[in-house]
Amino acid sequence: MYTTLIVLMVIIAIVLILVILIQNPKGGGISGEVSGGNRMFGVQQTGDILEKITWGAASLIVIFAIVSSLLTNPGASTEIDSANVNAAQSKAAPAQKPAVIPAQPAPATAPAK
Repeated sequence: MYTTLIVLMVIIAIVLILVILIQNPKGGGISGEVSGGNRMFGVQQTGDILEKITWGAASLIVIFAIVSSLLTNPGASTEIDSANVNAAQSKAAPAQKPAVIPAQPAPATAPAK
């Protein structure tokens, strides 16, 4: 679920970038290219649609960011330390008896003369 939200956020961010690049702050973007009065996609209509898409995409990114932060476990630690490794090893394998090494006889020494 978390990965899905991240992928959707990336797609929406790309769409948001493209929509912003289409717009021209001085009114000469795609809305300035379209000629005509009050047609379906006239000058004012195109600006309104692009503005709505911009606000909608920005809102979706904010909502997905909040939801993804709620889905993560704030108490979970991703660090690996010796306590975690030792706890995992003790749970994974039961304690084994250490191998007993038989005592070696002392080397024989020559008697002192």
